[in-house]
Amino acid sequence: MKRHIIISLALFFVSFSAWAQSMKAEADSAYINKEYAKAIEIYESLLQEGEAGEVYYNLGNAYFKQDELGRAILNYERALLLQPGNADISANLDIARAKTVDKVNPNPEVFFVAWTRALINMITVDTWGYWGIGFFLCMLASLAVYFFTKRVQGRKIGFFFAFISLILCIIANLFAFEQKDKIDHRNDAIVLSPSVTVRSTPSDEGTSLFLIHEGRKVSIKDNSMKDWKEITLEDGKVGWIPTSAIEII
Repeated sequence: MKRHIIISLALFFVSFSAWAQSMKAEADSAYINKEYAKAIEIYESLLQEGEAGEVYYNLGNAYFKQDELGRAILNYERALLLQPGNADISANLDIARAKTVDKVNPNPEVFFVAWTRALINMITVDTWGYWGIGFFLCMLASLAVYFFTKRVQGRKIGFFFAFISLILCIIANLFAFEQKDKIDHRNDAIVLSPSVTVRSTPSDEGTSLFLIHEGRKVSIKDNSMKDWKEITLEDGKVGWIPTSAIEII
């Protein structure tokens, strides 16, 4: 019985993988033939079955060709979240941002914080996880050298590499956890409305503070209300906007 279940599951996954590849090929073909609306429809249907950085990237390209900057940036951001070290995604995201109305001047970060973030985003969460496993195995091998080698020099070398491997294992797992947390708890959003007024209170009667436009990235500060979100901009400005004007990355 268990064998039949395993075989059935294996056949299902093979069939699903073949279907997904076929659909993606059809969407890619539509994009090449400049049938961007068709490509968007197929990419969106694929993403309903599961997230994939490459599909988000292609979807962003299709929206960009349709001059839908907000949705292009949204999908580039989602792609970059899953594939943070991808230079092509970063380049296209920068191109799309350059065409938006709002020109962002973020507050400068401390060098160490910016350097650490760049290091974390060099590779994906899965790759950091693999590095963590690799360093853990290196630690075990080094401990074996330490405990089973009789020579003092060999024991010193084993202890040294075990200690270094432990530190690197901890760092790799912390970086993996940081990336996984960003994927699981998404607090950033992209403005999809052509323009939206940021208000002092969660109400249309609230004082108008400033205007932001399509494609602007915002961080959600207060997510407790259904129809309104308190947002923070890169330059530190804070206010309330309708939930309908944005979409979570």
